[in-house]
Amino acid sequence: MQSFLTDIYTAVLPMLLELIAAALGVVLLHLSAVAKDRWGIEIEARHREAFQTAMMSGIAAALSRGLTGSAAVDAAIAHVEASVPDAISALRPSPQVMVNIAAAKLAAANPSAPIKPVSAA
Repeated sequence: MQSFLTDIYTAVLPMLLELIAAALGVVLLHLSAVAKDRWGIEIEARHREAFQTAMMSGIAAALSRGLTGSAAVDAAIAHVEASVPDAISALRPSPQVMVNIAAAKLAAANPSAPIKPVSAA
């Protein structure tokens, strides 16, 4: 009887360990996907915040230098490109989107200025 149980134990144990390893692998894959989704969203939010903050500080710097209109927009975009390149590479905004955001920030920072359409170069 002892020999029979030992034979069963030695035959079943490797299969049982493989099943446990497969189950752990599935759980780890699921957990890594959840973590990537969660932290990916948080990282994207940080990039957006950095982009928006840099754009506003670029507009403020341009206005303090006396720039207006498309010159202020161009200066703000240059400031963003220099200060948060990681955010730009992560978010990949088109040039026109960057111009639109800069123009909106300029209009918000200087509401008395006339609004003229600005297009990407």
